Amino acid sequence: MTVVYLAGKIDGDPNYKEKFRKAAEQLESRGYIVLNPATLPEGMSKEKYMPICLAMLNQADIILLLSDYEESPGARIELNYANYQNKELLTYNYFISFIRRVEDEH
Repeated sequence: MTVVYLAGKIDGDPNYKEKFRKAAEQLESRGYIVLNPATLPEGMSKEKYMPICLAMLNQADIILLLSDYEESPGARIELNYANYQNKELLTYNYFISFIRRVEDEH
């Protein structure tokens, strides 16, 4: 099974849980195991979240970058860490266009 870590803007986005949930559902429905930082409990500082997120990212095969990841300092740290570890990178928009193309062919 392929493990995917979701990275995107959380802080300052009131709809982040829905955005991450939607991406997770789309991946899970196609057989991926999803590590979703938006499901972590609320109320901790950014400094406490990042080690947890990086531990999750360590277990992932792929980092999936949601469309707003560039607006998030945390997601950019995760991207740099994933690059350092030579993780496969995938943008959400590319994933969706790929899925639509495959589904249209069948």
